[in-house]
Amino acid sequence: MNTVDPSEAGRYAVSHIGQLPLLCLAAALAFAASMQASQRGMQGVRVSEDGRGFIYEGDRRPFVAWGVNYDHDEKGRLLEDYWDAEWPKVEEDFREIKDLGANVVRIHLQLGKFMQQPEMPNGGSLDRLARLVELAERLNLYLDLTGLACYHKPEVPAWYDKLSEEARWDVQARFWEAVAGRCAKSPAIFCYDLMNEPILPGDKKETEWLAGEFGGSYFVQRISLELSGRTQQQVAKAWVDRLAAAIRKHDSRHLITVGVIPWALVFPGAKPLFYSREVAEHLDFASVHFYPESGKIDQALTALAVYGIGKPLVVEEMFPLKCSVRELEAFIDGSREIADGWIGFYWGKTIEESRGSKELSDAITAGWLEFFKRKGDAIRQQ
Repeated sequence: MNTVDPSEAGRYAVSHIGQLPLLCLAAALAFAASMQASQRGMQGVRVSEDGRGFIYEGDRRPFVAWGVNYDHDEKGRLLEDYWDAEWPKVEEDFREIKDLGANVVRIHLQLGKFMQQPEMPNGGSLDRLARLVELAERLNLYLDLTGLACYHKPEVPAWYDKLSEEARWDVQARFWEAVAGRCAKSPAIFCYDLMNEPILPGDKKETEWLAGEFGGSYFVQRISLELSGRTQQQVAKAWVDRLAAAIRKHDSRHLITVGVIPWALVFPGAKPLFYSREVAEHLDFASVHFYPESGKIDQALTALAVYGIGKPLVVEEMFPLKCSVRELEAFIDGSREIADGWIGFYWGKTIEESRGSKELSDAITAGWLEFFKRKGDAIRQQ
């Protein structure tokens, strides 16, 4: 950047006092250029030309996702439970996430908070989301917006569970139209994740849309209760195509994905469903959730390789839940040739706060966060 001696600048202004209108115009142009440069400071992210990684839209440097799931706070509350009354806490947590070295934050949006009725989005929630996007822009953090969540079963609208499959998909499409309509212009959107861990029925008819209760929450959701003569691939493709089209009505720019359970890890030899050739056409990259088990890191890496389908690959959830931090690092290092991002967890409690606690879970979290902060520089520069 060129610099100017203040005394020289003063003499220049005095000697050109008669040209103030011109100087004002020049200042205005300079200010506009400065604002444009500031706006260019956060570039969007897209898939590289060869389709195998991410790049920044502007200078086309490689982008590697290194982030956290911000799915609840230290009290177990979902984001929409406190982002109205405690907005300063959200800002503080985002700054803490930035200080940890993350560049992506995965947000989980509850359908019941964003859809008041089947055809009526919640304007207040959309406004709050827009404010969250602005916060992300200020901090240069990218958002993985995961939608359609029904994590707290009692809060799922009664009318939603009574809908037919077709009508339910219509509501889901309206949700994504509303969200994409608010977010389309922001460079801070990394991706839209259609749903967390969707599953399909087998041969028998199911009766419940939600499955897989864990700690009082339901993170797994069925997109259909019965196949009705269709294959799982046909149902999955129709659902992905429907929701992707809803997003593309308003946003042709940002990436679309769906975070899935790695069935290849649960059942060795299993093939991807959502990331099969038949289904994945409108998904820009693969997102999988891995919690490697102690002593089985090689098996986890073998399973992860199944999702290397010629598109970028992100480990969208990971945590030393079933293994040590050292083993999780071995999993990350072993996957660096095929993965383009890794996203862990942050629950609103800093390293120092976690270290000050006497709870074993906090000690584990502190060790995780210390590792996350240390590892970030190497990962982002790969």
